[in-house]
Parts: sequence; structure tokens; C-alpha cells
Amino acid sequence: MAKSIQAIRGMNDILPEQTPAWQYVENTFRQLMQSYGYQEIRMPIVESTALFKRSIGEVTDIVEKEMYTFEDRNGDSLTLRPEGTACCVRASMQHGLLHNQTQRLWYTGPMFRHERPQKGRYRQFHQFGVETFGLSGPDIDAELILMSNRLWHLLGMSDDVTLELNSLGSSEARQNYREVLVKYFEAHESSLDEDSLRRLKSNPLRILDSKNPEMQKLNEDAPKLIDHLDDESKQEFETLCQVLETAGVNYKINPRLVRGLDYYSKTVFEWVTDKLGAQGTVCAGGRFDGLVEQLGGKATPAMGFALGLERLIELIELPLDVQRKNNLDAYLVLMGDKAIAKGMVLAEKWRNEVPSLKLQVNCGGGSVKSQMKKADKSGANFAFILGDDELEKNVVTLKYLREKKEQQTIELINIAKFLQQEI
Repeated sequence: MAKSIQAIRGMNDILPEQTPAWQYVENTFRQLMQSYGYQEIRMPIVESTALFKRSIGEVTDIVEKEMYTFEDRNGDSLTLRPEGTACCVRASMQHGLLHNQTQRLWYTGPMFRHERPQKGRYRQFHQFGVETFGLSGPDIDAELILMSNRLWHLLGMSDDVTLELNSLGSSEARQNYREVLVKYFEAHESSLDEDSLRRLKSNPLRILDSKNPEMQKLNEDAPKLIDHLDDESKQEFETLCQVLETAGVNYKINPRLVRGLDYYSKTVFEWVTDKLGAQGTVCAGGRFDGLVEQLGGKATPAMGFALGLERLIELIELPLDVQRKNNLDAYLVLMGDKAIAKGMVLAEKWRNEVPSLKLQVNCGGGSVKSQMKKADKSGANFAFILGDDELEKNVVTLKYLREKKEQQTIELINIAKFLQQEI
């Protein structure tokens, strides 16, 4: 007997009983984007490997260890996208969306990273992303943070997340800070782990992002980037904080928040939770003013964020009205060939007359008892029964499945009226 084929580790099926939560979050996000005037963009899942090497940075865990990269039949190196920002920038440049224009865009879809699967972190995971281009002030930074804050309220999880902020400053300020940081770590070189030693020359800021517990004390004592900001970055960060305070959004300044990708500058932020164990980041973003130029375009201010759908779904509780909304209204039990032929036509007629109707028709035959078991298992609120007796009288038998109400008969010409009143 052949061995059954299983899903690839870390790439999970989303089963029918799970999809209502996904649909609820997706619909909430879409409505939020519309309310802020953002437009959807859809990018391919596979991109040129060079896109991520140039944008994310070659000396990163993503590029070095986590990307799903392969050669196609033409010998080109391709990669399953590990994140969406670089893809969005590539698409916007390629199609002329950035030339003397501002853009407010959003996207959603699967991303891929070859990590050790654990709760909240999978090899195929799903993200919502928001990217803005051509807007340079702290006002757009504030809008994106306020937008994400509104999402938590809409999903009923505002008490479960906390906002952390930092500023990475301008490229010049970071370069000056980089030199200070290198001197500090060189003085403690014997305490650096293997990854940190490798990054000391290539990207010392990333040492601050180390997840190694043995590096925490050393990183805590390191010079703080916020103490080395340029005047413009400092002023913009203060303005952002003032807007958030005026809007009543609580935040914590985290000087160790540097984000994991090379293209960030100035404002960076994360929404974190203590409800998901080690995987505490729910949403993260910041400015990436240099990325468009880094990928061959003109210098363009940009700001965005991304959030993981799997982690959101771990945190939310599906409202009862949403749970009920996914239930069937009715199940049509059909007894005999004539009833099947008539029932199929009637079902289409009722769907035309009541567009919101959620009706499932029994297929595959079976006794009344077996069909009623299927009706009950379907979650429908009531069952219509159509057999020879009903056909002769032009009626259906109605049986309530979730309420203690008497069984009754309804004339076929009155079904639409009944449905409009009942659902």
C-alpha cells in the first residue's frame, strides 16, 4: 500500500471550520483599507532572487538561511517571496506608479520562509501589508499607526497588544551611530556569539536584534541609537509621538527596536503581545525611504507595515453574529426522482428570489432519516422536505432544527415570503 502524502511541514491546511475566522479578519481589513482610501495591489508569489538580496540585504537570516530559492528551467534564480514590501516596490516601479505620484496601497497573501515551525511561525504564512509612497512627513507615519490601532478595536483585541516605537534616524545618523556601536562591540568581542561576530563588520545594528539570551545584557548596555539621531529625525519623531498622545494611543519607546530588514529608516514600530508566547510581534512596520532608490528608482519617501494573519487569528474571538452568519439557513430534503428534478429547480428559484439565502440541497439520495441527519449536521436552521405527497399538493414540509417549533406545511408560492421573514 502506497504511503499517504502529507502536507509539507510548516505549510498548513486551513479547514472549513477555520475559514470563518479568516474571512472575518480579511473582510474587516478590506473594509478598513477602503475607509482610509487605500487601493489593493496583487503581486506574484515568485520573484527574481536578486530582488530580495538587494532589498532585504545579503547578510540577513532571511536571505542567508530562510528563502525558498530555486533555478527554473531557463537557469534563472527565483524565490518564493519571503515578504511583500520589496515586491510592492518592484511592481510600483515597473508599472510607473511612483513617478510624480503618491500611492496608498495594500495587499494580502502567502509568504514563505524556511524556519523551524512553531506556534505563530510557519513556513507558509499569510500577511496583510500596507505601503505608502511619496509622502515624507510624520503625518503618514501617524496615519498608519492609527490605522493599525483602529484594526485592533474592530477585531476586539485592543487590550491584547502594546505599541513600541523607535526612530532609526537618517542614513548619515545611522552611519555615525554604526561607528560608535562597532567600537563598543569590538571592546566586548570575546562576548559576541558567532552570528554577532559575523555581523560586526557587515551590519552591526543587526546584533541588537539578536534573539540569543546570552547577548541580551551586552545589548542592553550598548549605546542607544535614539541618542545619536539627527535633528530632523528627532523633530519628526517628537511630532509623531505628540499626534499619538493627542489621539489617545498609548506607546512605549523601545531603543532596541531596529527591525530585521536593511531598508528601514527613521520611524519603526511594532505591536506586540504577551498572549502568544515567544512569537510576540503581531504587526510591524516603519519607513523605508531608501528602498526605491536602492532598487534602481528615484529617491522616494515610503512607509508601511505588515501583520501576520495566523497570529491575529490566535488572538481574536469570533463574534457570535459572525458565527451565525456562516450557518446555513435551510437544507432541502428530496425524496424520489420527481422530487429531485422539481427540488433542484425550486432551489434555484428561491435563490433568485432571496439573494441572501444560504440553502443546501441534498445530493446522493438516502432515506428521510439519513437526509435529516445530514440536515442537522449541516448546521442549517430548518429543513424543507419535498416528496410525492408534497408534490401533489404543491407544498413543502418545514421542520425547525434549532428551535422547538411545530412542524408545518407551506405552499410553494409562499416560500419566498416565508424566507424573507425568517432569515
